[in-house]
Amino acid sequence: MGIFESICRLASYGITTGLIQEEDLVYVKNRMLEVLGLEGFENAEQTSNLPDVKVSDLEEILKDILDYAVEKNLTGGESVVYRDLFDTKIMSIMVDKPSHIIRKFKSLYEKSPKEATNWFYKFSQDTDYIRRYRICRDVKWISETEYGEMDITINLSKPEKDPKAIAAAKNVKTTGYPSCLLCRENEGYAGRINHPARQNHRMIPLKLAGENWWFQYSPYVYYNEHCIVFNEKHTPMQISRKTFERLLDFITQFPHYTLGSNADLPIVGGSILTHDHFQGGAYNFPMAKAPILKKIQIKDFGDVEAGIVKWPMSVLRIRGTNQNRIVELAEHILSSWRNYTDESAFIFAQTDGENHNTLNPIARRRGELYEMDLVLRNNITTKEHPLGVYHPHAELHHIKKENIGLIEVMGLAILPGRLKTEFRGLAQALMQERDIRNDETLGKHADWMNELRDKYGSFTCKSEEGIIEIIKKETGIVFSKVLEHAGVYKCNEQGLEAFERFIATL
Repeated sequence: MGIFESICRLASYGITTGLIQEEDLVYVKNRMLEVLGLEGFENAEQTSNLPDVKVSDLEEILKDILDYAVEKNLTGGESVVYRDLFDTKIMSIMVDKPSHIIRKFKSLYEKSPKEATNWFYKFSQDTDYIRRYRICRDVKWISETEYGEMDITINLSKPEKDPKAIAAAKNVKTTGYPSCLLCRENEGYAGRINHPARQNHRMIPLKLAGENWWFQYSPYVYYNEHCIVFNEKHTPMQISRKTFERLLDFITQFPHYTLGSNADLPIVGGSILTHDHFQGGAYNFPMAKAPILKKIQIKDFGDVEAGIVKWPMSVLRIRGTNQNRIVELAEHILSSWRNYTDESAFIFAQTDGENHNTLNPIARRRGELYEMDLVLRNNITTKEHPLGVYHPHAELHHIKKENIGLIEVMGLAILPGRLKTEFRGLAQALMQERDIRNDETLGKHADWMNELRDKYGSFTCKSEEGIIEIIKKETGIVFSKVLEHAGVYKCNEQGLEAFERFIATL
């Protein structure tokens, strides 16, 4: 297919999705010609041509354009890094100005907050800021555990940089602009080898607890309507009373969304600690479905329901109709936990001047009720566990080694892309009764494979797909153990007694 046909197809995509109107066609096509270094169409028919296209055709359309651009040396390279920079530039031609998008969002919000977010989420996909055709590659399933169902994903949508791009990025001068991937200045930014293009990205301003914040969607959407809400100022993560006020303010404005915060300390925090932000969306996380294991009463807060949640991590759930009382109790729990030490339970508030205790707060609505889960965290390390005592231990690293952030705390595992290939290799090894201990790729799973053989017996008569389903089921159980390791109080009688010792101090 020729480049002129591809330009016409992309313009048709813009019409189909509502990104542009028919009055915009001449302008849009001319801008595309400009970016592609073309002086004009070959004939008048191409100028007005509008082929029938579906939304799902976008990946193919962009591939054709990118292949042409690479061939003509317009992209600077042929890897996915350069292709993403260039196709974002192309797509941005059809994306309206921020002021118009904000006005549209606000007009829809006056009708319904849900109508506004529905439109903005679709818009963020139509612009290719959220790449639908990559998101659908993620492998997802549900695993039953003793704590209920866990949501498991193998992340395949985030592109991996090729070695050439990584090498080239080392030679790029660091500008410090934008300061990070969350900063306001990303909107409309052209990007570079070591920073993604964001010309097709739009954000919505919010007021939270009287401060300026911004609302956007994650380009990798690990779950439905995965949103990010970030401080207008590039200021570090800090869990405080203000955090609780902002969270409750947000779910007052958007009662159909959940919103939570990563912790504010290394190891137990998220990947970005330098910019205060929250994550949420229209998704019912497994932890939200978890029941109360034991109701508790906290002194001076008889008007607020409270309880220990049946969950592999250590969670206090509080709820009531009065926002201020929820904030006051959350602040009281945070302050008490920050300073709490129980040597018998290996909980230390501080060692060598370093603070260890913090928490993850997650807010949601239950009709008229405000509900907040407070997940107790501690980032202490030892020689035996240098990555963290309350972090996945070495025997689980074959599945999950990375930090346990907010999303996983709530019961959604985000597992590395390598596992898709490794699971198939493991299934074949089990069928063949092959020893994998010295296998460079699969060797890390050897002990786990032996456990599966002890549990299920011989796999020689099972199908490869059937074995993969067993491996996926068992991966969910491993993930629940990952969360148990991240919990400061273990899910046994001794752990519950230690948890109640802390509650008694409140």
